[in-house]
Amino acid sequence: MAPYLETVKSFADVPVTDAGVDTLAFLEAAEGLVGIFDLLGSTAFSVVQNDIKGNIAKVRARYDAARNLSGTLEKLVENEKMEKKRTATEGLLWLLRGLSFTCKALQNSQANKTEELADAFAKSYEGTLKRFHNFVVKGIFAVAMKACPYRADFYKKLAADPSGGPPASQEKLDEELNKWLAALDAIVARVEAFYEKGSYGKGF
Repeated sequence: MAPYLETVKSFADVPVTDAGVDTLAFLEAAEGLVGIFDLLGSTAFSVVQNDIKGNIAKVRARYDAARNLSGTLEKLVENEKMEKKRTATEGLLWLLRGLSFTCKALQNSQANKTEELADAFAKSYEGTLKRFHNFVVKGIFAVAMKACPYRADFYKKLAADPSGGPPASQEKLDEELNKWLAALDAIVARVEAFYEKGSYGKGF
């Protein structure tokens, strides 16, 4: 078995066409990101992990209920807008926010090799999720970020081969992680712009 990033679908492998972002491939890659929080090893992050999982489930439920109308994330949202309850549209919006938080935190970490994860995640929270949270949730996130493992320990886990083989080199890990994060960042920006243009996030 290979190091973690090789065991999950990369956002770099999610098809993006003029019609939009492939729904199933995106959900599969998002599920892979959930496992990153297991590597962080803190139960304090369970609130983030459960939120992302719950929103993946909402989008997947809509896809399963209307596959011919939900091939891309954009089609799924457009075709749900006529319904009274837009559960998947809201779920996808919150999923994008959670993915953006994680993406920006890891990009911060990659850009500053001396920065500890707690600082990288705290900076990301300020710029992504914080404005959407009430006082109680902000407190939960503050605890979670203080519970981040040391940077060296996290990267060691990310590079490790679960089956006991040799770990990935730092160069290989950086290459794969940067590619994964750049693709995720581009997908989030694309779908957020789609929401903005169509006012699909209104009321959420």
